[in-house]
Amino acid sequence: MGVNLRDLIPDSIRVETDVKGLKGNTIALDAYNTLYQFLAAIRQPDGTPLMDRMGRVTSHLSGLFYRTINLAEEGVRPVYVFDGEPPRFKAKELEERARRREQAEAKLAEARTAGLVEEARKYAQQAIRLSSGMVEEAKKLLEAMGIPWVQAPGEGEAQAAYMARRGDAWAAGSQDYDSLLFGSTRLVRNLAITGRRKLPGKDLYVEVKPEVIELSALLKNLGITREQLIAIGIILGTDYNEGAKGIGPKRALNIVKSIGDPLKAIKAAGVREPWIDEVYNYFLNPPVTSDYTITFNPPNEREINRILVEEHDFNPDRVAKAVDRLKKAYRENLKAKQSRLDAWFS
Repeated sequence: MGVNLRDLIPDSIRVETDVKGLKGNTIALDAYNTLYQFLAAIRQPDGTPLMDRMGRVTSHLSGLFYRTINLAEEGVRPVYVFDGEPPRFKAKELEERARRREQAEAKLAEARTAGLVEEARKYAQQAIRLSSGMVEEAKKLLEAMGIPWVQAPGEGEAQAAYMARRGDAWAAGSQDYDSLLFGSTRLVRNLAITGRRKLPGKDLYVEVKPEVIELSALLKNLGITREQLIAIGIILGTDYNEGAKGIGPKRALNIVKSIGDPLKAIKAAGVREPWIDEVYNYFLNPPVTSDYTITFNPPNEREINRILVEEHDFNPDRVAKAVDRLKKAYRENLKAKQSRLDAWFS
């Protein structure tokens, strides 16, 4: 879920673009966040995910394979960053997510029995599970595609932000805003879900495009420091704490700016968890690793076919055509030296 900073980020800071506008840049994608998006979006009308003949879910592999190729064709250089061990103070949030999934699964069964297609789809999306086996499959597929991935020691978003700060990535890619609290120089949203999307519970569709948020521009606009942005996030509530009751984004901003000191502002707002200092320090100095390399390799067609066609019943002709596209993208884009688009934002 992450922290909701949306109402604090003015439209002038959200630079809407398209995938072509990101050409030449390495983007460190929060792998779990991205895979969850694929699992949510790639489904039958009643919410049933794609599955192979053994009943194993393949929506995440389909999204990872075809969307990554789309990005590579447009010159985006994706690096997937996988979560490691969550901090101990995330346990409550993880338990709550498990409880919500169980409730959604029960409601999903009821909706399917009653033949309520729209309700079934809604609850199927809420009941999404990303197993360790699915994560390992995703890593193997990326290796076969020649796409690099990084194993974070802690949160994937923290590692992606670190890679952006080092200059190894141009931006972190995620739907959540936590990357900004972790200090990513830039956040790219909507990379995995661009295109026409149906609004939940409505017969309406919207065009979803990538948007880029630059941390320095956001801090300057709000007149705060990154440390104060972390304080605002904690006051609003994060995956690690509930936040202060009855305080919205604008009030949180006013409290932090009037008090100045981030930790004092957090406590003055009424955030009471005893581990809150640890949460603040986790955002400021999360566990990360510099032991990684970002190397794009030629795709291994035989291994891609083994995983997708032989193991999971993907259409062999469609996979073959996609592999040809990936080979071309590798030659034309992924082997090329990364360029930067800093001037694009000046």
